[in-house]
Amino acid sequence: MDFNMKKLASDAGIFFTRAVQFTEEKFGQAEKTELDAQFENLLARADSTKNWTEKILRQTEVLLQPNPSARVEEFLYEKLDRKVPSRVTNGELLAQYMAEAASELGPTTPYGKTLIKVAEAEKRLGAAERDFIHTASINFLTPLRTFLEGDWKTISKERRLLHNRRLDLDACKARLKKAKAAEAKATLWNDEADKAEQELRVAQTEFDRQAEVTRLLLEGISSTHVNHLRCLHEFVESQTTYYAQCYRHMLDLQKQLGRFPGTFVGTTEPASPPLSSTSPTTAAATMPVGPSVAGLAPPGEAALRLEEVAPPASGTRKARVLYDYEAADSSELALLADELITVYSLPGMDPDWLIGERGNKKGKVPVTYLELLS
Repeated sequence: MDFNMKKLASDAGIFFTRAVQFTEEKFGQAEKTELDAQFENLLARADSTKNWTEKILRQTEVLLQPNPSARVEEFLYEKLDRKVPSRVTNGELLAQYMAEAASELGPTTPYGKTLIKVAEAEKRLGAAERDFIHTASINFLTPLRTFLEGDWKTISKERRLLHNRRLDLDACKARLKKAKAAEAKATLWNDEADKAEQELRVAQTEFDRQAEVTRLLLEGISSTHVNHLRCLHEFVESQTTYYAQCYRHMLDLQKQLGRFPGTFVGTTEPASPPLSSTSPTTAAATMPVGPSVAGLAPPGEAALRLEEVAPPASGTRKARVLYDYEAADSSELALLADELITVYSLPGMDPDWLIGERGNKKGKVPVTYLELLS
């Protein structure tokens, strides 16, 4: 009991000494040991890393889950170390409503058939979104949280300890200064000055040791940046995959809806390919144009007869295939990603399409699946 009481009294005395030293420093009544410029730069760099990591983490959470109530729920599950329940995405919920509407309004009517097709596409979009959220959470959000809840807490703890060691050191310097001033007036204070010098040496050693520990942790921020850079690349990769999947799903849906009678599909401006800087309109405009073919006449006229299609006399161009493409009918050419084909345009063609040739096979190919080569 006596030992505990003495320890509490000692701790209280140290706390009081530090408080006095800190207060006097604030009022300019005591000297303060300054850290070197390099150390100050490391501290500022660490603070900046922590602040921006928090902002990026919070905004990424908003991007992946815009619903604040859902974010709070996921946070609570995480803190309770429980698995977050599976949540239906907005796309999947929309798909469900559309499918139910088609069932009630008539699945064989043009509107009902279209609702079913769009519902299937929305369901695939919802699944792609779910995969993206899961991948981004593991590869990007988790490392950021690990830094803030692990490494940064360790750094903060050591910085607080360094701050206390610095206050102890400056308090010892102040006591020694007072002891020497008193010593000059009377020899009675010799023992007090010796004691103050010994305490100062101990405080200086502890401060230097803690400063080195803290410096090593702060220098480790560089490794944190390297790790976050890798995670950022993985986040971009998963986001690119997600948007590419969405693009393919919607392009397939657009093609399917175009075959339905009475369905109005298409835009005045062709869509741009997600991974190519060449726009379909420009690509079609710069392609060599061959002779007109009856198969490419406006809807309602004769169908495309591939045997009558010939390359233009002025030459053709090579193109690299960006994605796999499954031909919808015999007038189209199936494509495999990364293969090279020959392409050209014909008068009256939809600017979203070109004629593609591979060996002895030919057919229409979508421009958005191609990267035209010079």
